[in-house]
Amino acid sequence: MSHLRIGFLIDPIETLIVGHDTSLAFMLECQRRGHEVHYFEQKHLEYRDGNVYAAAKRVELQRVKGDHYRVVEEARLELSVLDVIFLRKDPPVDVEYLHATQLLELASGPLLVNDPSGLRDANEKLYVLRYPDLIPKTLVSRSLAELRIFLQELGGEMVIKPIDGFGGRGILHLRADDRNLNSLLELATAGGAQAIVAQQYLPASREGDKRIVLVDGEPLGAMMRIPQAGDVRGNLAAGGRSAKSALTAREREICSRLAPDLRRRGLYFVGLDVIGGFLTEVNVTSPTGIEEINAFDEIAIERAMIDFVERKIEERAARA
Repeated sequence: MSHLRIGFLIDPIETLIVGHDTSLAFMLECQRRGHEVHYFEQKHLEYRDGNVYAAAKRVELQRVKGDHYRVVEEARLELSVLDVIFLRKDPPVDVEYLHATQLLELASGPLLVNDPSGLRDANEKLYVLRYPDLIPKTLVSRSLAELRIFLQELGGEMVIKPIDGFGGRGILHLRADDRNLNSLLELATAGGAQAIVAQQYLPASREGDKRIVLVDGEPLGAMMRIPQAGDVRGNLAAGGRSAKSALTAREREICSRLAPDLRRRGLYFVGLDVIGGFLTEVNVTSPTGIEEINAFDEIAIERAMIDFVERKIEERAARA
């Protein structure tokens, strides 16, 4: 493969954690293949006279904690000169994030991973509603009365979470006999001003949820995320721990159902969350987990990802 110029829209590079962050694994693999690696943040984007620019830094990387990058060059870069841009800014998906996706769509030329329109369309909590037979019983509402009725229909136990939440933040396990129930619902909905997601509580969540990593719709590995004692959340960011896991037939069915639409939307790198055979979330903004899965299964998912990117670039060149 010829030399490529690859950009990464990420959070500050100094915050990446060696041995955990998927973005860093991708960057290291690009460098291993001889590609140029450029990094910039959302705040560095500019538009002028039909072109999109970023105050970018070309970096060299290494797997050394506390010393994982070195800036080689800083420049105001016209993004159309890049071959690929990875969009891996962590949530929240707020107004600034949406504006950034719109600007990046105007950068003609680079392959965008994941596609900005796909990122806007696939809210990580709401996208799963397209597959009602694959998900737990779910209500999306801001009505306190409806949420209480739904809780009773579920037998007095449910999980609620904010629509734009991430990293396990704001997830609550509610019971009908909790004296704080009304207060918790009021807090979660900001007094009925904000809709939330309420879902059937799945007892299997006590053993954790499963993160499945897909590249171009194909599942390449999975791991369990096991909550701490006394916590309902398995997210690693919330203190959960990872454990080796394999895919079940049901989980492969879930992946195959979603794959065509993920490909159509340009959602090439995705993390599915599954609990007890039910799909709970589709993570598209900056899915993580490959470092842990690689260690458990002795594989290298980042190689499959960059293989895919190189194939897409070659296909584009052949059509030109």
